[in-house]
Amino acid sequence: MTIRRLDVSRFRNLTGVSLEPGPGVNLLIGDNGAGKTSLLEAISVLSSGRSFRASRTPTIIQFEQNAYTLFAEVFNPLAQFQPIVPIGISRNRDSEQQIRISGQQARSAAQLAELLPVQVINSDSFQLLEGSPKVRRQFMDWGVFHVEHRFFPAWQAAQKALKQRNKLLKYGKISACQQLDIWDQALARYAEEIDYYRADYVSQLIPEFEYMLAELKFTLPISLSYYRGWDRQTDCLRLLQDSRVKDLAQGFTQSGPHRADLRIRVNKLMAVDVLSRGQQKLVVCALLLAQGRLLQRLTGKQCVYLVDDLPAELDSEHRQSLCRVLEQMQCQVFITSVEPDALASNWSAETELTMFHVKHGDIQQQ
Repeated sequence: MTIRRLDVSRFRNLTGVSLEPGPGVNLLIGDNGAGKTSLLEAISVLSSGRSFRASRTPTIIQFEQNAYTLFAEVFNPLAQFQPIVPIGISRNRDSEQQIRISGQQARSAAQLAELLPVQVINSDSFQLLEGSPKVRRQFMDWGVFHVEHRFFPAWQAAQKALKQRNKLLKYGKISACQQLDIWDQALARYAEEIDYYRADYVSQLIPEFEYMLAELKFTLPISLSYYRGWDRQTDCLRLLQDSRVKDLAQGFTQSGPHRADLRIRVNKLMAVDVLSRGQQKLVVCALLLAQGRLLQRLTGKQCVYLVDDLPAELDSEHRQSLCRVLEQMQCQVFITSVEPDALASNWSAETELTMFHVKHGDIQQQ
């Protein structure tokens, strides 16, 4: 997937920006605060319907404006009849959102994610190592969502069952046991299905991750292991039934697919506790690049990569290794940097580079 055209209006400091990105590497060069990261953020919103920088819509909308509007033309080489798909999203200060795909109102942001898979590599990516299990579950589920079409309906159904079960547990009424039986069975059924999809996905991700680590010249022994959220020897229904008294005391469900995790270790120690900042960046890059490589192998789709401040935390050797990997993947990439010389020499002569200069919210192709 590639973005052929991008229009950004009233989004942070981008008043009215229109550009035609190249299909390969797009370099966004400019001073701090010029709007480079805001452009990456706008692309991310077009993919997921939400920002990776802010949880509140009013902070994204330009000052004294009522709404932002984003539009893109996405090229899908796998589509036989309509290879170029127009997509758009607008949101006002009351958080009312409209999503349109090919001129039609979309049902949900999941349709955007399916059409335009995007991966973000920025300072928040370190949360894959530093953050809570929720961050790593979201990482896993992003990948499963894109390769297994049965996953999302099962995940939605499990979320509904979990919400209803927690609601009953919160009130702590023994009289609710009959209803708990119903939601235990529903949650357990979908939990086992979700576990199957996640486990299968991680087993396929591991060799891609190991390949990326080697390409990025990361030499320490590192392992990925999947924890499903409850004991491997116990089926989920039995677990929910046996833990009901404790769950009633706590007021929520303590075990299940919502507690799953992807454990990342170096010599049996948590990676975040032993790796330097630069080594951590290589690991999170390897994880995100491995997802894109696996997506392409299983579906033929390509990720769009958004890399904010690529030179940060990387020495020149590893910076060049990362650039070479991005070249080999032959996907569309948007990279920001303050210094143009920090990246200019890291690409081969065959790589198609498109450079944009960003200044005070204005973006011009060089």
